[in-house]
Amino acid sequence: MAPRWGLSLPLSGIPLPAHRDLVRSLPDLGYTDLWSAETAGTDAFTPLALAAEWAPALNLGTAIAPVFTRGPALLAMSAATIAELAPGRFTLGIGSSSATIVEGWNGGVFHRPYQRVRDTLVFLRAALAGEKVSADYDTFSISRFRLDRPPVTPPDIMVAALRPGMLRLAARLGDGAITNWLAPADVAAVRAELRPGTELVARILVCPTADKDAARALGRLLISSYLTVPVYAAFHEWLGRGEMLRPMQEAWARGDRAAANAAIPDSVVDELIVHGQPDECRERVASYVDAGVTVPIMSVLPTGGDPAEVVRTLAPKG
Repeated sequence: MAPRWGLSLPLSGIPLPAHRDLVRSLPDLGYTDLWSAETAGTDAFTPLALAAEWAPALNLGTAIAPVFTRGPALLAMSAATIAELAPGRFTLGIGSSSATIVEGWNGGVFHRPYQRVRDTLVFLRAALAGEKVSADYDTFSISRFRLDRPPVTPPDIMVAALRPGMLRLAARLGDGAITNWLAPADVAAVRAELRPGTELVARILVCPTADKDAARALGRLLISSYLTVPVYAAFHEWLGRGEMLRPMQEAWARGDRAAANAAIPDSVVDELIVHGQPDECRERVASYVDAGVTVPIMSVLPTGGDPAEVVRTLAPKG
């Protein structure tokens, strides 16, 4: 099978409609996949609806759509819509997200995330197959729901997973796992919790610049923002970075962000943020594939240049 090479959409600094020409050019540049995210920018599905029309050859996926911020039926409807627009080319990635997004930003309750992801996955399998669903799950109940427009080709469903329990769920009930915030050397630990041959998608932060200090400064801001969140802190404790990250986490807990950023070792930034000249970045992304990632998704960080041109320079055929 030919290697896959993904890009996270939309790009920072470009209005969503202005992505059209770039997206149309991606297959010729060697890109095979476009994946969306959902935090505080665009929703996960609208960019994929546009991309489905702009570039019918690309594989599309959500990485991820949170299971707490939409009801199960709405999540099924959103997924069915993209599956109809991109039959056989869409993967629905779901995950628990975090308490910050679920509770702080959406007024929900972040409770029993493993069970909620599992229950949503089981429900979606049935709903996207066109079944009429009435069931009492551990975390919600569904009464007589059936999609009016079930997709002819139901999408694969992948699970966002960081630690063993969710990784095993992804392998057991899902069509693969989606992960992020890891180094190539961490892939083996993640792979060890998955069945052989399980699809593994990884979002990789890429900062294509020769200015190492600028890349590390931006990397520190992102690391302190994410790896102080409990689910990510636990992930890196499991990966063996607990002691290295503890000074950062303690400073963050005191409310001293500057000290938190300063406490992050250069080695950690260099492990988790791909940076350097475009050819160096391509080689580093390829090392994730060599380590066992099936689909690397580049999330391109702003460097001050034209984001579309940056994507072109990072392309597999660049």
